[in-house]
Amino acid sequence: MEGRKRRILMVVSNPAVSNTTGWPVGFWAAELIHAYKLFTENGYNVTIASPKGGRVEIDALSDPRDPSGYSKDDTISLGYLNDKKFTSLLDNTARVNDLSSNDFDAIVVVGGQGPMFTFKEETGLQNTFLEFYNKGKVSAALCHGTSLLLYLKDKDGKPLIKGKKITGFTDEEEDFADKTVGKKVMPFRIEDEAKKLGAEFQKAASFEPFAIKDGNLITGQQQHSGAEVAKFVIDSLGE
Repeated sequence: MEGRKRRILMVVSNPAVSNTTGWPVGFWAAELIHAYKLFTENGYNVTIASPKGGRVEIDALSDPRDPSGYSKDDTISLGYLNDKKFTSLLDNTARVNDLSSNDFDAIVVVGGQGPMFTFKEETGLQNTFLEFYNKGKVSAALCHGTSLLLYLKDKDGKPLIKGKKITGFTDEEEDFADKTVGKKVMPFRIEDEAKKLGAEFQKAASFEPFAIKDGNLITGQQQHSGAEVAKFVIDSLGE
């Protein structure tokens, strides 16, 4: 590993349509960008990929320029979204299945609304994440991206997250989102499903930055936790 740059595979969801709200959904800008910023500032090479490859879209509410003003204070994302060199990376993402875990030191799966409607079917991404994890490589997921973990099994066929400390978007945060929108936003809740699978689900206060590490598995609570996840990844790669 000495003498070469660390390589991070960051995975975002492909565009989809929510079957609860009817909205177009994608990934959450800050979850990609805040982590990407830390990785690149630390000299890492970052590849942005998606399960199907091609153009990807951010959730409208995560765009600092959106009329809703929901993410208007996210000046970090605003800077990157106004940078053509960066946005060109989102116009043509690599396809996860075309990449090898051997070429990367860590995988980071980004959240947003898209994962909740697409990751159950994305077996290629599921297998890739398991490859990283089973090789002992740093394997991270963030916010609704942690929904991916619900579909993974260990070598004995048991839920991968059984007995593991993880976090993800919480029930309280889902309550807030539903109330803000005025309807049920998500088809299921990560906290509830993770607990059913035997995970030791941990959380901070709603919308506070929080991430947790259990072995080589790193998880982040919500959209304000991208930098926290990145710091854990960087620390883990430095060990």
